[in-house]
Amino acid sequence: MNPEADTSRLEQAVRTAETALIEFEIAVETFRVEVENFSRLHHQRLGPVYARLEELDAQIAEAVAARSGDPEDLRKAREARALVQPLPGVEELFGGWLDSDGLSPEGTAMLTEKPVRPPRRVRPSDEARRAFRELVREAHPDLARDEAERLRREEFIVRVNAAYADGDEDLLGALAAEWAAGPAPEPRPLDRAEELYARLEWLAQRKEMLSALAAELEGSAIGSMLRMAPEDPDGLLEEIGEGLRAQVAEREAQLRELVG
Repeated sequence: MNPEADTSRLEQAVRTAETALIEFEIAVETFRVEVENFSRLHHQRLGPVYARLEELDAQIAEAVAARSGDPEDLRKAREARALVQPLPGVEELFGGWLDSDGLSPEGTAMLTEKPVRPPRRVRPSDEARRAFRELVREAHPDLARDEAERLRREEFIVRVNAAYADGDEDLLGALAAEWAAGPAPEPRPLDRAEELYARLEWLAQRKEMLSALAAELEGSAIGSMLRMAPEDPDGLLEEIGEGLRAQVAEREAQLRELVG
């Protein structure tokens, strides 16, 4: 056996695993941002249309019940109306901070001191994505040589993720300049095989955790919708909106026939 050769092979395995994990984490974080932005825009743009559909369904059910007087139709009308009724007294009690869906955007903004601002698009621009990927590759905490360096990198990556989620190209550029001006990372001593084996085990556990997160994102309702149009998620929102507006027009025509 050649201990030096074995250590060299372990070092190479660790470097390969680190690179693969970082790339995987970039992909998962990229998708997480897209899912979150798609969800927010879906609610902000299409929430009123869904609400209009629910209101029309309630009015149609009430019109049918008024015509027939059938107890079953009356029950369905009550149930349809209950779906669009806000929880009694909630908004008045909390002064607009809380509504039937939970904490309102305004309430959240007051607690976090952040303005209510929707993302500009589902997917940040190509320039923002390139800057994000480069920053994560350079400043990723898994490349730290000691605990102090890891903490510095973790705090920096939190800021990078926030800037990317906002699609803020200027801030990403400023962060890149900040990182370039920072202290150069010290080389990590790789002199013990036990440390390298422990490192490989940690990387495997991290990969397993990220795989579970990726599966959860892909299996969510929003993630499933995004997979329908991975290259044009913003266009998918428009397509969904067109379909919903067509349903609204159909419901309105149906209601006119019932009450006209």
